Amino acid sequence: MPAASSSVTAKPLRQRKPLSHIDDTQQDEEADHVYKPPRDPHPIERILETDKASAIVVAVLTFLAFALRLFKLNQPDQVVFDEVHFGKFASYYILRTYYFDVHPPFAKLLFGLAGWFVGFDGNFQFENIGDSYTVHHVPYIGMRALPAILGSLTVPVVYAIMKQTGHSTVIAAFSACLILFDNAHIAQSRLILLDATLIFFMSLTIYSYIRFQKLRYWEFSAQWYVWLILTGVFMACTWGSKVNGILTVATIGVATMIDLWELLDYKKGNSMEHFWKHFQARAIGFILVPFVIYLSFFYVHFAILTQSGPGDSFMSPAFQETLSGNEMLLNSHEIRYFDTVSMRHKDSKVFLHSHVERYPLKYDDGRISSQGQQVTGYGHNDTNNFWQIIPTKSLPETGRGRIVRHDDMIQLLHVNTNTLLLTHDVASPLMPTNQEFTTWARDDTSRYNDTLFRLHLLDAHDGEAWKSKSGYFRLIHVPTRVSMWTHSKQLPEWAFKQQEINGNKNPTEKTATWFVDEIVSAENGEDLKNRTGPSPAKVPKSMNFFRKWAELQLLMMQHNAGLTASHPYASSPINWPFLLSGISFWTENDDQRQIYLIGNILGWWTCVVALSIFVGILGADLLARRRNNKPIEEPVRNRLWNSTGFFFVVWGVHYAPFFLMNRQLFIHHYLPSHLASALIAGSVLNFMLSDTVNYPISLQGPKDVRHKKFEHADIGLKGPIIVVVFAVLLFMMFAFMAPLTYGTPGLTGEQVNAKRLLSSWTLHFAAKTTADVPA
Repeated sequence: MPAASSSVTAKPLRQRKPLSHIDDTQQDEEADHVYKPPRDPHPIERILETDKASAIVVAVLTFLAFALRLFKLNQPDQVVFDEVHFGKFASYYILRTYYFDVHPPFAKLLFGLAGWFVGFDGNFQFENIGDSYTVHHVPYIGMRALPAILGSLTVPVVYAIMKQTGHSTVIAAFSACLILFDNAHIAQSRLILLDATLIFFMSLTIYSYIRFQKLRYWEFSAQWYVWLILTGVFMACTWGSKVNGILTVATIGVATMIDLWELLDYKKGNSMEHFWKHFQARAIGFILVPFVIYLSFFYVHFAILTQSGPGDSFMSPAFQETLSGNEMLLNSHEIRYFDTVSMRHKDSKVFLHSHVERYPLKYDDGRISSQGQQVTGYGHNDTNNFWQIIPTKSLPETGRGRIVRHDDMIQLLHVNTNTLLLTHDVASPLMPTNQEFTTWARDDTSRYNDTLFRLHLLDAHDGEAWKSKSGYFRLIHVPTRVSMWTHSKQLPEWAFKQQEINGNKNPTEKTATWFVDEIVSAENGEDLKNRTGPSPAKVPKSMNFFRKWAELQLLMMQHNAGLTASHPYASSPINWPFLLSGISFWTENDDQRQIYLIGNILGWWTCVVALSIFVGILGADLLARRRNNKPIEEPVRNRLWNSTGFFFVVWGVHYAPFFLMNRQLFIHHYLPSHLASALIAGSVLNFMLSDTVNYPISLQGPKDVRHKKFEHADIGLKGPIIVVVFAVLLFMMFAFMAPLTYGTPGLTGEQVNAKRLLSSWTLHFAAKTTADVPA
């Protein structure tokens, strides 16, 4: 499959002249003879296949791509859709303030570079959709130009892919036009979004891999290694642009495994030493090189973002202390016994709180409580949040022996009520499986053991000091081994709808993490500054790059999987190829303007038909061969399985995984697969127009010693006519939908209704339809 052979050029499954002189097992590029075309090429076809004509065609396609994507790039002059995120991230790079995002940094680094290049100072924060760029003097056109340029260059890359796989100029132009005139690709390319970068480098990865495969008769040559390494480089850029770029890595992985499986076949005459040499080369080019480059994106990311920023709170205390100006770095103090502190839950940020009110005798479900003093989570600063740390061991009168350390056993005294924190084997109010937290009178020692807690500092070594701000901890009850925990559900009115605190029976529960927000008062009331004495200005700490990278990767995966909230424009993957729904990017009520992300319905449905035909062709061919019928000549069949089959793998690997995801999904996630379906559509058209294939396309080398007869795909005059007519229709459909793509001009309600080609499209400003009532 991964062998990048020429195009699929045969007519739909009809019985063709048998090729008795071709062995069934021969590969496309190894056949000694191929089916001879019935006539010479048409003069127009012959002209179009010249290098000069091809250069003119690709120049025209590229010019049109730039024209359509740069047209009115200044419109709208407001923040659109996810520019609120990715424009903001560019400003963070310029200001060097740390942020967190679920996507790798490469494409965002490019936006930051583009913003710096055009003079953006980073002070505009892209807070809301609709915020004005012109009012705030943001050089947004230069920033939008980056994805517009990459989106434009994708069109000639698609053309080059088709040409490199042996397709004619006409067929290559057909596939390129499906991307050139697509409203969805154009809309994504005109905004500060990641998809244009992702798709551009994905297409370059496909192109490079095909060039690499075409050199299989020149294995281990300098040129072979160049395209091997370039595939890995572009693969890393794709992976580094957006989190779903990993699917491009998976695509090359699937193709490489199939390739290696073929090389392992003893019938090929390859030794195991030869196989391992191929394996090692691919391991370096497709694993080591991409991984090193992917790491380098994060190295640059960390090197730039050295200042404290909005992403601090996502990271560990150790990570945060590497950032200049971070609160943990500046205001972190060692905690000593008898200090009074306030503590907050890491995720929900509520304070550990108690008050004199007690749990009711009976809950709504009939369960009986201890009627102890309520312990809750409270979202505001209050004196009832103050707790004093009581030792359970003898302490020296002065010195560092009074510091609270990792794995110490402590008690927590609620200052206002003079009671000790306690948990016991009584069900909590809202979760019968968890333990109730309450307090107990300090002078009553009958339940001393139930007031003992073990302080477990996260990622700490033995004897590490407990610190405010940075000392994330879990509080483990000594007798029952439950961890102090909270959740978002509120208690009833009898607890003033505050948050429940209970004992989670998993002592290592990650969400049972707390930190000391403030040391309210030191022991004996001394000043913290006097206790520690004068200290030099705190400088950021260092942290191993791989530790930082691993921590960020884990958080990226966790938060990406956690994007499960509903969204009005989220859609199911099954809907995407059919354009059943789009996304409202931006609206302006005054002029009734809007940007609605939706593809060119003619082009997308053509791709769906082409996919169906391709699957049908392969299925029918397999069935026919089970009955010893061979409706497709061997070179054409091999081209179907190899070139078009590789495009099909690209489509499937970039599409199928979304059916397994539970996160928010949108139609723009299908754009990489749509590009692959455009490649398939070109191959299928070539198959329908011609009985033959362009042959050979791989460079002949020392291992390819047999004579090759050069043949061409015979698409005749009908091919150019069909493609030109189809391109005109594509452009007409694009132009019809253009006001929704560019956000200008404004549309009346009736015009909006006319452009709502499917009832499932949720366009704004549609006119209400009324029916005449008969008299």
